[in-house]
Amino acid sequence: MDEVPPHVTSLAEQRARARTDRDHARADALRDKIEAEGWLVRDTGDGFELVPRPPFEVWPTVSSVPLPGAPWQARRTEWPERAAPADSTGSVSSVSSEGSATAVHETAASESAVSEAGASRATVRESGARNGATVRETAPAPAPATAAGETAGESVGAFRGDSRKPAEAAGRSAASEGSSAAKESASGRPSAAQEPPAGREPGAGARRSASPDAGRLDEVSEPAAHPGRLDDLDAGRVADTEVAPDQKPEGSELVGRVGEHEGRPERMLFSQLLWDASLSVSRLDEEVTPIEDEEPVPPTTVTVGLVVDGWPEDLRECVRALVARTDAKIIALDLGNVDGAGGVLEELAEEYPRRIETWHVAETPHWRGGSAGWGESRTKLLKLDASEVHVVMETSTILDGDAITPLVRELKDDVVAAGWKGVNPGEDTHQWHEAGPGEVKGVLGHLFAVRRDAALEAGGFSRDARYYRNADLEFSLLLPGTVVALGSDLPVHQERHRGYHDVDPGYRDKESRRTYDRVLGLLRAT
Repeated sequence: MDEVPPHVTSLAEQRARARTDRDHARADALRDKIEAEGWLVRDTGDGFELVPRPPFEVWPTVSSVPLPGAPWQARRTEWPERAAPADSTGSVSSVSSEGSATAVHETAASESAVSEAGASRATVRESGARNGATVRETAPAPAPATAAGETAGESVGAFRGDSRKPAEAAGRSAASEGSSAAKESASGRPSAAQEPPAGREPGAGARRSASPDAGRLDEVSEPAAHPGRLDDLDAGRVADTEVAPDQKPEGSELVGRVGEHEGRPERMLFSQLLWDASLSVSRLDEEVTPIEDEEPVPPTTVTVGLVVDGWPEDLRECVRALVARTDAKIIALDLGNVDGAGGVLEELAEEYPRRIETWHVAETPHWRGGSAGWGESRTKLLKLDASEVHVVMETSTILDGDAITPLVRELKDDVVAAGWKGVNPGEDTHQWHEAGPGEVKGVLGHLFAVRRDAALEAGGFSRDARYYRNADLEFSLLLPGTVVALGSDLPVHQERHRGYHDVDPGYRDKESRRTYDRVLGLLRAT
């Protein structure tokens, strides 16, 4: 370890005296001077410890890490949307981190993930010196146009195939008829000159005048007067009628014989064209309901929260399995860079910049001789997260497959938490036994998913829980809903649980009893 310069040690001693005198402003100023010299000061039970400042932003304590919504925040971490496996935050929803930016570098995103909106370009922001977080931001892609924005009127216009207003169509009809009678026909009322003789059916001109869209019928019956208005099918159908003048009914038309076209057969074709046109125009009077595409349901946003308390190789194996076997984001809080675990966390964040958000504090874990409590650290991760589902996971837990999705799938109806290992209390309430699959009283903190809104409603994890043991049971009992466990069917296993086996037994038992007293109170209340 590097030797601490004497003047830095002197600054740390002055800070210790300021803390004793409760001169917190002076203590904070001295801490900043120590950091400016390239060192961090950690408070311990018997004084302080000085360690070299790492090459990433470190906050003094867990409580000092800023939460989303701070007024001074200029940027937020936004998870890029991924190609839908079935979303994101998000976009991915999205996980947020805040802080005063002192050194922000922009690089083009090299990963191939694209959003459901069809984003073809993303920008990644990396910050190694702000708020203790490595921040990567992805520029949001413009939302694709959908059919949902079409109005009923637009749909009708598309159905008609003619965007002219009725008044314009009427004007064109009047011009083609060349008479005041035709102008009256545009309103749907035939003039006296257009009334057919008694006992006779109205001719083509009268039917056109009576139509609510006379202009369209003009185009059909007089294609030469409206070039370019007809499609190929209409043009072919009326081509042979150009030379057919209006006639008086004769032959079979007088006696109503169907199927016999004596006289001028082209008149029947011309009448059929008018009949088809009348049908198509009359459809405009019907109410048309536009068909709107259903918007896809975005995938549930999920983030795994990790408390990093040392043991860097465990951390590396845990994170690599998460990245390889799930699509979940990861947010990690490093407590004191114990054994260099904070440095390994930063290496992993550089390796997987779209998946990992990191925070570092100078406080070391309470269960390793420091002052950072388990409950406070877990609640900080919960509040830093912005996903719908927050996953509590130990770094000793290793995924053998996607064990996250089955847990998230259980969070429906009144189920607010789903875990790997479930437990129920015995009759004396002093012993708990393994339970599940199904509804349980509590889930163990090795691995469980919880609806973030329900967890916040419960107040998060108890600040009084300085150690993990029994604090997971306390949290389960506080949740406002049903808790379930899936059991051994999940593809996951646990390596050596260092939080239990590698902690001083006296400390472990003392803190466990301390937390269990609160658990007993909750059991009696229920």
